[in-house]
Amino acid sequence: MKGWRGLAVGAAALSVAVAGCGTSSDNAGGDPGAPKTLTVWLMDGSAPTTLTDALNKEFQDSNPGVTVKYEVQKWNGIQEKLTTALTSNNPPDVIELGNTQTAKFAAEETLYDLSGDVNDLNGDQWLGGLKDSLTWDGKQYGMPFYAANRTVIYRTDLFEAAGIASAPTSRDEWVAAIEKLKAANAADPDFQPLYLPGQSWYSLLSFIWDEGGDVAKPQGSAWAGALDTPQAKAGVEFYKKLVDVSGTKAPKDADEATPQQMEVFGTGKVGMMIGLPWELAGAVKANPDLESKTAAFPIPSKTAGKAAPVFLGGSNLAIPAGSQNPDLAKAYLKLLSGKKYQDMLAEGGSVPGTSTDTQKLATNPLGKALAESAPNGKVTPTTPAWAAVEAGQNPLKDMLTAYLTGAKPLDQATSDANASLSKTLAG
Repeated sequence: MKGWRGLAVGAAALSVAVAGCGTSSDNAGGDPGAPKTLTVWLMDGSAPTTLTDALNKEFQDSNPGVTVKYEVQKWNGIQEKLTTALTSNNPPDVIELGNTQTAKFAAEETLYDLSGDVNDLNGDQWLGGLKDSLTWDGKQYGMPFYAANRTVIYRTDLFEAAGIASAPTSRDEWVAAIEKLKAANAADPDFQPLYLPGQSWYSLLSFIWDEGGDVAKPQGSAWAGALDTPQAKAGVEFYKKLVDVSGTKAPKDADEATPQQMEVFGTGKVGMMIGLPWELAGAVKANPDLESKTAAFPIPSKTAGKAAPVFLGGSNLAIPAGSQNPDLAKAYLKLLSGKKYQDMLAEGGSVPGTSTDTQKLATNPLGKALAESAPNGKVTPTTPAWAAVEAGQNPLKDMLTAYLTGAKPLDQATSDANASLSKTLAG
């Protein structure tokens, strides 16, 4: 998953000339004391300009003769652009990439091995799930930048009117809240206590992980599907329970982007959605009245009082293997990994990737829910083959639609999806 503010999963192809990749150094192979340029690529919307302006100025002031060439990239087409840049003679020196993209480029040996620099990059503060996304063949190929995860975004006024005194802290309480919302708004045929699209597979991951299952497991040097295990099936069953009890009108053959669930939530006819911070922001932008009427709670676990594991979508930072200024690039990452800039990320609404201190994030109900969920976060299998799962005919989406529509019983739906997933992961 790419940066959560853009969160367009999968990118359209974009042809990029090598000449557009930029030059990493004005003094390649020359006098080490001569002026140098450090080229940094960060993604559109990833970091506020207040952070990047301060970071680049501090770095330049601390490194006389070095100029930071800061370039903002678009998510659309970035995988193709990175592929071109990383195989050129003059790649950038620091790049941001989605945490599901990292394994692909690490396996292609186009990223710098930072295994020996983890301590300098505050590795003891890295979120566990994000660290996993940086690991390939036992080595570390970057550092976490930021993340966001899904929470249950809800209408506080509707909860109050339905007699729901507090946010649910277990699955049972969550189901009970759905039923209370449905009863309190029974006179409105357009009302949905929970909007849940049939193919919201990132939400499904939470339920599978909460049951102790997984979508895939390592099998030797490869990965194989694990969707046919009892634990994974239990997660799929709970997903269907939410769909059935809520009576959601969301399509069973589409995900949260078709239609955009934030637009549906913005109509005011929805009590809850499982969403990301930017989706709440989009709903409030469309319907400003919602700003004072919304809050969030972590996706509840089946174990009362605990949050379910969540998918950590976000970005990593890496150094291209062909960088002509790797030491400067490491120093840049070290500065960014410090508390000062991690706090600035948190203040901007992101889960900081290299700081376990979430105090700056937990200053509002949404940030508090993010902070409570993030330490229990996970990522999808760290294999280059996973990109084909998301970009192609996603077996998890097909499985959900088949089961929710009754086209296949649970055992067949999970078995078929598992076979398809294993085939894709095998390459």
